[in-house]
Amino acid sequence: MSIDHASAETVIERFGAAWQGFDGDAWVELFTDDVEFREDPFEPPLVGHNAVRAYLLNAAELQEQVDFTAERHWVVDPTILVAWHASYVARENGATVRLAGFMTLEMRDGRIARLREWVRRRDGTAA
Repeated sequence: MSIDHASAETVIERFGAAWQGFDGDAWVELFTDDVEFREDPFEPPLVGHNAVRAYLLNAAELQEQVDFTAERHWVVDPTILVAWHASYVARENGATVRLAGFMTLEMRDGRIARLREWVRRRDGTAA
């Protein structure tokens, strides 16, 4: 299955919506059964649906009011490259956390088979 710019945009929108809504089912549907998910590209990956669902559940415990925006994306089939930014409110102290990142999504059969992220995080002050 080939991926073009429009279908890549749909994947990115679904990714953002699943994260913002902490929708575990929608999140897992984005990924292949054997997905490799690297939040840090130099650390071992999370592997499989259970691991990525646990990642999102952990995020739901720590974050609220998530706002995700893909600034720009490029497609080099079968890979989607995405420059993005996000923010959320930390549940622990009410501080706004800002993220700026870049990710690669290697696609297989319309789903993400490998995700690698590079993220810069800026913590705000508590509310």
